[in-house]
Amino acid sequence: MKIAIIVIRVLQGAMYLFASISYFMEYMPKKPVMSAAQTTFMTGVAATVYLMPLIKITELLSGILLLIGRTAPLGALIIFPVTLNIFLYHLYLGQKELPVVGAMLLFNLFLFYAYRKKYLPILSK
Repeated sequence: MKIAIIVIRVLQGAMYLFASISYFMEYMPKKPVMSAAQTTFMTGVAATVYLMPLIKITELLSGILLLIGRTAPLGALIIFPVTLNIFLYHLYLGQKELPVVGAMLLFNLFLFYAYRKKYLPILSK
């Protein structure tokens, strides 16, 4: 179980770190082929100006926290809304990457389960 926690934590942390760094360094292709619904959604996100950089900063911070290890429970907690939103986006707008995104969500839920003792003080009086 301990090795599985480390492997999943490092995979998820590295994935979010790579995604955020590639956004800021602009070395990945920016324009994938999107459906009309996806284009409408992404146009709305881009129109807010602040939302995509905020999401990528959150991914960067959480990726670092997950890779550090000691701060992994905080990283898993911070990145969960982003992971859930990515999953729902792919569920409703584009199912091409749904298995990969589903694995991301399962990894995050697994980390919640693995660190459940760390979260109990938040929920108790």
